Order: sequence, then structure tokens, then C-alpha cells
Amino acid sequence: MKTSDFYFDLPQELIAQDPLSDRSSSRLLVLNRETGEREHRIFKDILEYLEPGDCLVVNNTKVIPARLYGVKPDTGAKIEVLLLKRKENDIWETLVKPGKKARPGMKISFGEGLLMGEVLDIVEEGNRLIKFTYDGIFEEILDQLGQMPLPPYITHQLEDKNRYQTVYAKHEGSAAAPTAGLHFTPELLEAIRAKGVNIAHVTLHVGLGTFRPVKVEDVTQHHMHSEFYMIEEDQAALINETKKKGGKIVSVGTTSCRTLESASDENGVLHAGSGWTEIFIYPGYRFKIVDRLITNFHLPESTLLMLVSALAGKENIMAAYEEAVKEKYRFFSFGDAMYIM
Repeated sequence: MKTSDFYFDLPQELIAQDPLSDRSSSRLLVLNRETGEREHRIFKDILEYLEPGDCLVVNNTKVIPARLYGVKPDTGAKIEVLLLKRKENDIWETLVKPGKKARPGMKISFGEGLLMGEVLDIVEEGNRLIKFTYDGIFEEILDQLGQMPLPPYITHQLEDKNRYQTVYAKHEGSAAAPTAGLHFTPELLEAIRAKGVNIAHVTLHVGLGTFRPVKVEDVTQHHMHSEFYMIEEDQAALINETKKKGGKIVSVGTTSCRTLESASDENGVLHAGSGWTEIFIYPGYRFKIVDRLITNFHLPESTLLMLVSALAGKENIMAAYEEAVKEKYRFFSFGDAMYIM
């Protein structure tokens, strides 16, 4: 299976640069994976496709304002630091630009010394381990100095930080939003509950590896980045009970999907707990627990496009994407949605 098998031509103007004023008014392409049939709807119509007894599974991770701009105190040279993952206490794995001069021992000042960083080590892929020192609470300082780490294909400034968060975001730790969840409003979630659909929460802290291109031609040779996940006992029980009673497990986004598939055994039983996952789902994968998927439109040749192809069939997905381009759907993080049923 080749990476180039997952290529499609995407006009630049279809990459959504700004979120819609009403989250739930995005378009929704509904794809029946058995028949390949497609329908064009509005996102709030998702309510019609959920049945009492189903379980919607959302990722309640919260994006941290992980992009910091600082200077080298000795030279005044500008440095950009992107927080990727917390290793321990105040030591973070980061992406530093420009990176070549960011050697161990280099100090960086943020917010005129409100936050200081020191490069400790260079790790895989050239990432830097940085130890931060400060007075007060790190999260409060980060909220004051940091900016939302929007994906590289979004060039517009984000006016409201909360528009790159889901309305149910709770546990801080993501370097990118679980974007399928951005379409939900509190009102829509309430209507879903009122219909008798359960809503379960899992946590997966999204890393920037989610945007990393597949650089090998043989898909099976690609190495996935690792991401931290957590599943509480009561949430696992709710999902397992749904499955047992014949309800559908509807994953909101590829991050929820990867979490569920990582923590399930071969019998389709979900286990509570936490850990790191490097699961790579591509065509040929047999899903253990996920029945349906709500997702955005993904980049050509990406691992996310491979994941949705594994669920719906590559031919179905590529045909649906071709139609989405023709119908001028909005793509990527702030774009429209697809429901694979």
C-alpha cells in the first residue's frame, strides 16, 4: 500500500481559515460505508443519525496556548518555542525555531523574564528538552504569554482563543485541538442527551505529530508519534454497557477513535487506565469497538486520511473527498464534517 494512493488534489481556497460563527452550522457529508451512498446535510442534523442507546464518545482534552515567543537574554535574538509534551514537572519536550543554535545550556527569556527557559538536551527529531523557571503558577503564566498553536495551514489570526477549544474541553495538555468536536454546541449536546444517547468522555492529548507528513512510500513503514491517553472507570463501563446492549459506539474524531482502539482488547472490551499510544490505523485494520465516526476532512496522504479509509473503505473515502472538493466543502481544522455510518 503506497502513500501516493491517498493523494487528492485540494484547491488552496478550500482550506478553512476561520471558524464559523455558529459551530453547528458547518456542512455535514454523510457517508454510508456499506453502500457508498452520500448525503449532504448540516452538522446539527447529526441528531437524526443517532439512536437512543447509542454512545457518543468525545475527547475532552484541552489545548494549551503552547506557542511562546522569547529572546536570548545575551543577544536579543528572537526564539519561538512550541510546547509538545510535559516530561516531568517543569521540563517539556519542545520544538524550537531557529533550532540550530538551541544547544544545551542556552537560556531563553519570555515576557521580559516572567518565564525563563534553559535547553537541557536535544532528543529525537531535533526536539529540545527545556526546563522552565518562574514565580507563580505555570498555567497562569502560559495563559498570559502563550498563543494557540494553530496548524501550519491556518494563516489567519484567531480572534477568540476558545474557538480552537471544544465546548467540553477539560484536561489541559494538547498541542492541537480534536477538531471534529469543534462542531458541537452545548445546545446540540443537550438535544443528543434528550434523545437517549449517552455521551462518554475519554482524553487523548493531541501532539503535533498529527500534522506530520508520511515521508515513506510504503505506508507500513511509517512510524507514528506517541500520545498520552486516559480513560476513567465509569466512562469505560458506560461504553462497554452500550456495546453489550447493541448500541453503536460513535467516535467523535480520529483522536477518540485511536484512544478507544488502543485501549480495547480483541473481544471489543474497553479497559480503563492511562498510557501512551502509537497506534497506526490504515486499510486492513479490523476495528474492535468503534462503529461510526464523526470527523473533519483531512490532508492528502495523511495518517488521518488512512484511518478514515480503514473504516469506510479507501474507494468510498476517495470518492467522497472528490465530491466534497467539487461541492466546495471547507477542509481541515475549521472546516466542515463527515459522518461515516
